[in-house]
Amino acid sequence: MNPQPEIDSNARPAPLSFWAALGFWLKLGFISFGGPAGQIAVMHAELVERRRWISERRFLHALNYCMLLPGPEAQQLATYIGWLLHRGWGGIVAGGLFVLPSLFILVGLSWLYMAHGQLPLVAGIFYGLKPAVTALVLHAAHRIGTRALKNGWLWAIAGAAFVAIFALDAPFPLIVLGAALLGHLGGRYAPALFTPGGAHGQARPQGHGPALIDDHSPTPPHALFSRARLARVLLLGLGLWALVFGLLLARWGWQGTLTQMGWFFTKAALLTFGGAYAVLPYVYQGAVEQQQWLSGAQMIDGLALGETTPGPLIMVVAFVGFVGGWVKQVCGPDALLLGGALAASVVTFFTFLPSFVFIFAGAPLIESTHGNLKFTAPLTAITAAVVGVILNLALFFAFHVLWPRGFGGPFDWVSALIALAASVALFRFKLGVLPLLAACAGAGLLLKLWSAQ
Repeated sequence: MNPQPEIDSNARPAPLSFWAALGFWLKLGFISFGGPAGQIAVMHAELVERRRWISERRFLHALNYCMLLPGPEAQQLATYIGWLLHRGWGGIVAGGLFVLPSLFILVGLSWLYMAHGQLPLVAGIFYGLKPAVTALVLHAAHRIGTRALKNGWLWAIAGAAFVAIFALDAPFPLIVLGAALLGHLGGRYAPALFTPGGAHGQARPQGHGPALIDDHSPTPPHALFSRARLARVLLLGLGLWALVFGLLLARWGWQGTLTQMGWFFTKAALLTFGGAYAVLPYVYQGAVEQQQWLSGAQMIDGLALGETTPGPLIMVVAFVGFVGGWVKQVCGPDALLLGGALAASVVTFFTFLPSFVFIFAGAPLIESTHGNLKFTAPLTAITAAVVGVILNLALFFAFHVLWPRGFGGPFDWVSALIALAASVALFRFKLGVLPLLAACAGAGLLLKLWSAQ
């Protein structure tokens, strides 16, 4: 059964107000579990299938651009669509609300972690959530793959990308460049294979009906490219960065913890090709080994928190910032919570500011290319490659959940059963994200309480 309300598939949706969109973006910020793959799948189901704010092709075209950028692609996609619907403020609200709920939740959980230590209650909840997140990523890889891999050549690109990252440990930027080159050559010599619709050059009917921003809707005036607008965006972005960084520099000096965090996470934000896991080694090296803002064990605990809270997984940097601000006592020994919260906010600002600049600066140019095969063929190939990368991420989760001590340790049959049940609930019964996570968290808590008796 389809749980979504019946909508006339032949009628164009009513015009969308800014405040109605704001309500959805706020809701999305609290339900965006499952990492980038799950978050993109949720946005596709809501924005393309159910609400029909944007068509399939326009959605995938925006997604392809976001996949090229450093930074969290799901948050950038929300920013892109919000900007397309309601200009600059629409993009700021969509992208900001994708992050802020996660920031507030992580600040609260980080305070519990630092002030009260390891809690058995939290450990039990995490035990049930980890297999659920594994199932969510696998389900999202399946959903995106069935829509993006329209012919054997795209399947081959996805398979090659999986082998490259899984077996050869190839860097994600190299995979993106290789896929883009294949797409460029394919668009030139076999264009029918690299059109958004697949081998026959036409999109397969999705049955969603017309959208507010449809395949052939003209580009809105605010989304038209101009050099003057590009210059304004770049100047504003650089100005905001310089203003905040200058304030930190004036207050704490170059060696100050918050100043060093701002500088370090600015560099990290420009290296996050391939999502959070691609940049985590860099963050670990800088935050743990060089700056000693937290320990290696604390970094692993922070990653667990990031995996099981809404928002982009790269929000684990907020935990890094909080612990560093707490340990370094940036606001003094009597204001540890304030220091941690301030550091988490500083880190979040410098991590996500480039993402907004990339969208507002580059999206107008991308909007002018959605009917041009010269641009769409490389992006189509990149989307296929990303499917293979997402599958690798699902296996990465599965390994750490099912063999928590490595292959040399015992196999966790209980986690395997939870993951299997979660997969059946997603694939067979189409269970929503929040009910699934609640059920798995409850199961994990009950199992830990039972085993402790």
